[in-house]
Amino acid sequence: MLRTLKSAGFTLIELVMVIVILGILAAVAIPQYIDLATDAKNAAVAGVAGALSAANAINYASRVERSSNGIAVANCTALSGALSGGLPTGYVISSLVVTVGNTVSCTLTYTPTSGSAVTTTFSATGIS
Repeated sequence: MLRTLKSAGFTLIELVMVIVILGILAAVAIPQYIDLATDAKNAAVAGVAGALSAANAINYASRVERSSNGIAVANCTALSGALSGGLPTGYVISSLVVTVGNTVSCTLTYTPTSGSAVTTTFSATGIS
């Protein structure tokens, strides 16, 4: 009488195929991850610029309503004080004079500890 033994594991071919498939997935995923890191950095800078634009609009409306509300804006750099908690670390607003009642395009630059700087713009409206 012959006994049949149950298979209790994977064959070498099956293991090699899994390793090959994982290698292919890694080769495809790593370049996409690198691009995602750049996209995330750009999106973060755009988010801070959007927050500065929104802070500018709220500050302007508040200051028009009552001159003791908000902050006076005569330079783009003044808007960092309109953000709750101030400007995040690594971000710099370029100095540009803003005359009362006029809106200018200000430059925001983020310089990470590694990698290249990212620059975007936001709006500032001058008010005394």
